[in-house]
Amino acid sequence: MFAVLSSARKMMARAFSRPLACLAFVALAACEPIDLGGLGGGGQQIDPGKAVPVALLLPRGGGNSGDDLISQNLENAARLAAAELNGAQIELRVYATGGNAQTAAAQAQKAVDEGAKIILGPLRAESANAAGVAVADDGVNVLAFSNNTSIAGGNVFVLGSTFENTAGRLMGYAASKGHGNIVLVHSNDVGGTAARNAVQKAAASSGARIVGTVDYALSQQGVAQSVPRIKAAVSNGSADAVFLDATTSGALPLFATMLPEAGINPATTQYLGLSRWDIPAQSLSLPGLQGGLFVLPDPSRTAAFNGRYQAAYGSAPHPIAGIAFDAVAAVGALVARGNRDALSRSSLTQSSGFQGATGAFRLLPDGSNQRAVAVATVQNGQAVIVDAAPRSFSGF
Repeated sequence: MFAVLSSARKMMARAFSRPLACLAFVALAACEPIDLGGLGGGGQQIDPGKAVPVALLLPRGGGNSGDDLISQNLENAARLAAAELNGAQIELRVYATGGNAQTAAAQAQKAVDEGAKIILGPLRAESANAAGVAVADDGVNVLAFSNNTSIAGGNVFVLGSTFENTAGRLMGYAASKGHGNIVLVHSNDVGGTAARNAVQKAAASSGARIVGTVDYALSQQGVAQSVPRIKAAVSNGSADAVFLDATTSGALPLFATMLPEAGINPATTQYLGLSRWDIPAQSLSLPGLQGGLFVLPDPSRTAAFNGRYQAAYGSAPHPIAGIAFDAVAAVGALVARGNRDALSRSSLTQSSGFQGATGAFRLLPDGSNQRAVAVATVQNGQAVIVDAAPRSFSGF
C-alpha cells in the first residue's frame, strides 16, 4: 500500500507543480468570466442558395505551442465535419486570436465585417465572452468551445462538456440505484465552486440529498487535511456516496488512495466522479476508484470519430477536437434545411439536437448544452459501461 500511496503522491506532485487556479475548467475556461447579460442572439439570415460563411476562431498565433497544437486539431476536426456535410455548403474561414480576449473580440468583429454568419470558438471563456460582446449588436451567434456556463446566454452558447450535464446524468443514475445520500468534496477555488453548485443542483432535481460538504485546498497538504473531515462527514451524515470533483491530473490519485485507507470503503460507499477517470488509463487501477462511477461520451461514436480523424490526418485527435466537429455538424445540419433563419436562436436550440463526434447533443435556451453520455464503472482496472448513452433526445 505504501507503494501505491507513493505513486499517488508523485502524480500529485507533477500536477501541483503547475498552476492550478482553474484546475476544474482545464483548457476550456477562464477564471473570471464576464457576464454577458441579455445581449443579442437572434442570428443572421443566410442565403440558402450560396455557401454560408462560417468563422472559426482559434487560439493560435500567441507563441504558445500547446495552443497551436490544439488549434490545429480543432481546425482539422472542423474541416473533417465540413467534408462530411450532406446537402449543405459552408465556407470555413479561420481567424487566429493568439489566446487573447481583446484579439478575439477584434477578430470576431472582423469576421462579421467580412460576412461571417456565425462564429465557432474561441476556446477559452474570457475570449469567447469578449467575442460574444463584440458581435452581439450584429445579431451573430457564437458557438464557443468553452465548458464554462458562466458566459452562456444572449448570443453565446458553450459546447464543452459542462459540470451541470455530468452531475445531472451521474446523480440521476446513482440515486436510482439507492445512492442518494451524498457527501460532496470539492476544491476551494473557482472551478470547485462551479462544481459544487452543479452537484447541488443535480441533487435537488434527482431527489438525492447532500448530507455533507467538504472543501479542500489544491495542494498535497490540503488534500491530506481534508480526509479526516470527509470521513467524519460520511459517518455523521449516514452517507452512502462520496461525490468528488477531483481530476486524474490533480487531487484524484491521492483521494483514491487515502480515502479507502481512512475507512471509506468503496465496496459500501459509492464513489462518484465529476471528471473523466479513464484519462490516462492507468488511473483506473487506483484502489478507491474500483466500483466507482463516472461518465464518458458514447464509446462507439467516439471510436468512429477517432478512426476517421486518424485516417484523414495520420494521428489521433486531441481530446477536445470533437467540439469543433460538433459545431460544424450542427451548423451544417441547420443550413441543409434551406431556411433563411437556419442560424437563429430558435433553430440552434431545437429540442431534437444534433449528432456529433461523440454522440447526440443539443444547445439549450440558456446557452448551455446537454450531451448524451454513458455511465461507466471501474472493474478490475477497466472502464465498463453500466448505462449506455442515449442515441437521441427522444424521450430523454
